[in-house]
Amino acid sequence: MSFNFGDNLRITVFGQSHSEAIGVVVDGLPPGEEIDLARVQSFMLRRAPGNNTFSTSRREPDKAKVISGLLDGKTCGSPLCAIIENTDCKSGDYANILDVPRPSHADYCAYMKYKGANDIRGGGHFSGRLTAPICFAGAVSLQILERRGIFIGAHIQSIGDIEDRSFDPVSVDSSELVAVKNKQFAVLNDVIGKQMIEQIELVKGQADSIGGVIECCAVGVPVGVGEPIFCGIENRLAAALFSIPAVKGVEFGTGFASSKLRGSENNDEFYYDDNGLVKTKTNHHGGILGGIASGMPIIMRVAFKPTPSIGLQQNSICLSKKTNTMISIKGRHDPCIVPRAVPCVEAAMAIALLDLML
Repeated sequence: MSFNFGDNLRITVFGQSHSEAIGVVVDGLPPGEEIDLARVQSFMLRRAPGNNTFSTSRREPDKAKVISGLLDGKTCGSPLCAIIENTDCKSGDYANILDVPRPSHADYCAYMKYKGANDIRGGGHFSGRLTAPICFAGAVSLQILERRGIFIGAHIQSIGDIEDRSFDPVSVDSSELVAVKNKQFAVLNDVIGKQMIEQIELVKGQADSIGGVIECCAVGVPVGVGEPIFCGIENRLAAALFSIPAVKGVEFGTGFASSKLRGSENNDEFYYDDNGLVKTKTNHHGGILGGIASGMPIIMRVAFKPTPSIGLQQNSICLSKKTNTMISIKGRHDPCIVPRAVPCVEAAMAIALLDLML
C-alpha cells in the first residue's frame, strides 16, 4: 500500500492537509527504547510552518499526541501511534481551483485517479503537510540510532544558484551534524545563508517560488548494513526520500559528476588508519558499495523543485467545462520548500536506516 513503508520498521501515515488530523503508526520498534518526546517535538518544530518570514504563513504547532506504544516513556512492543491536529486550515482558499488543476501539482493526476473524489484542500494527501507524521517517525528513529552510535544531519546545499559549502565526505563527524541542526537556517556558512534568505524573499515578493538542494550525511553506520539488488541502502533511502513532495532527484557520493571521471579518479583507495580501521582515502562512493555500508560517511544530496503553487497567473484547464482557462493561486504557500524540508530528509534517512538495521 502506498501509505506504508518498511519491512522491519513499518510505518503508515494517514490524513490530509485539511482533515481533522494527520498521523502515523510505527510498528516494529524494539521494546524498551526510551523516547524523549520533548526532543521529538523540538525536531518537528524545525519543519512546522509559520515560524519565519520565508515560509508559508499557515501556523501549526505540530504537537504530536501519542495514542499508544509508550509506557513510562519507553516503547512497550505495541505499535506507536501519534496524531497531529490540523488547527489553521483555510479551506475556502481552494474554492477557485476545485476543477482547475494547478500546473505541476498533483491535482490533475489525483482527479483522474480518484474520479474527482480527491480532497483538493491544501493538496489533500499529496500535501507537504503529510511530512509532519514522517518527521515524528523519523525523530523517534533518530533517538534509537543515536544510542547505536549513528548520527544524521543535513544542511541546505543550495537555493537556486547560491551554494553553501559541502560536508567533508571523508572527515565529517557527529559534532558538525549536531551543530547545523541547532541553526534556524540550516547552512554551514551563515554568510551564504543570508544570501539564500534574501533570494527566497525576493521570489516571494514576485509571487514566484524557487527550488534547491539538501545535502544529508549519516556517520557511524556499521560496515555491512544493507542488502544487494533490491534492498540496497540507496534503494531504500530513495524510496523513503521520494515520499517528500517536491523531491525530483537523489544522488549518492559524487553522484552524476562521477560519470565525467575516469576510474583512476573515481576509485576510493582503501587503507588502515592508526586504529586499525579500514577506511578510504576519498569517498566518491558516498559510504555505500554494492548497496552495503562501507563504514565511511553516507553522503547524499536531494533535489527539490520550486513550489508549484505560485501567485503568478498561469495557463490551465477547466475539467468540468473541458475548456482552457487561466489560474491565479491564492492561499498560503512556501516560496521555497527547502528550508523546512531539511528535517524531513533527516527523518526519511533515519527511518530507512533503522529499518535496514532491524
